[in-house]
Amino acid sequence: MKPMTYKGYIAQIEYSDEDASLVGRVMGTPDLITFHGESVQEIRSAFQEAIDFYVQTCLERGEEAHQPYSGKLMLQLSPDIHAAMASSAATSGKSIDEWAADVLRSAALQISPQPRVGR
Repeated sequence: MKPMTYKGYIAQIEYSDEDASLVGRVMGTPDLITFHGESVQEIRSAFQEAIDFYVQTCLERGEEAHQPYSGKLMLQLSPDIHAAMASSAATSGKSIDEWAADVLRSAALQISPQPRVGR
């Protein structure tokens, strides 16, 4: 399943039984950006409006809007850890990037449970 995106921002959408509506939150930025709607079209429109409002508000305040995380991460590792990762990735039939993303996703969800995180 592909996440909802707009201008590079990614939305996490959940259903609130209590409110009988869809509730969204923008992921990948330290700022809290939320929105809601009662249908897919409403939640999509609310998401786009929330991003546009966020960016415009930051501009008016003379602040820079936080851009979503790029998904790229550079790490410096010791050669022995790099070799162990390569071996583990090969054993599981994955590239090092795929293997590392799976391991990091699992560790991140154990520490800070978030609803499904995309690849």
